[in-house]
Amino acid sequence: MPLIPEEPQIHESAQGPRATAAAGRPASTPRPVPGPRSAASPRPGRPVPGPARPAPPKPRPAVGKAPAGGTENRSDQRPAPQLQLIPAPVDGALDAAEEALDLLLESGRAPGEVLVLTTGEQHPWAAHELSFGEAAYWAQQDTGDDVFFADASAVERAASRPVVIVAVNGGDDGATARALPAAMARAGALLVVCGDPQRITALLGAGAGV
Repeated sequence: MPLIPEEPQIHESAQGPRATAAAGRPASTPRPVPGPRSAASPRPGRPVPGPARPAPPKPRPAVGKAPAGGTENRSDQRPAPQLQLIPAPVDGALDAAEEALDLLLESGRAPGEVLVLTTGEQHPWAAHELSFGEAAYWAQQDTGDDVFFADASAVERAASRPVVIVAVNGGDDGATARALPAAMARAGALLVVCGDPQRITALLGAGAGV
């Protein structure tokens, strides 16, 4: 679908040298396991949250009768989220997703507005937080004051956020094809997908028929 210039475009023209690096980077080195969590210490490498953006105005309810031949309540409809595709190899998709996240935070997005999903290996922070138990892990999503990282297989349990970033860094094609439409449904304004463009295009088409 066409891009709508409402959000900062996270592609080659917007990132300059950074986008080129994301698209052609060598195989990434193993990520370090995060140390013990401390409530007093912010997550390493994460920018200090800026002021949260005000919530967009709710659409006005439809006035008058519905069009003939249709039973949809148009007041319940919302515009489809903007879709941005960032080309990256499978082993570089997570790095590309983190660069997209950094760009969004630098442009003014609050951390609590972003959900990051991975189709293959989990993000190190998701694995780290899950080590404290499922209940504590999902409670952080409910708090909504930080970026939430989750496996794409759990997208049905993930809450909607203005921005959803998906790193297609492996995983089964069938599961990924089902996860992408679910991720789009949870994106209020912007869906960013990082990975192989041909594979993503094929999976989006397959997911539309699921």
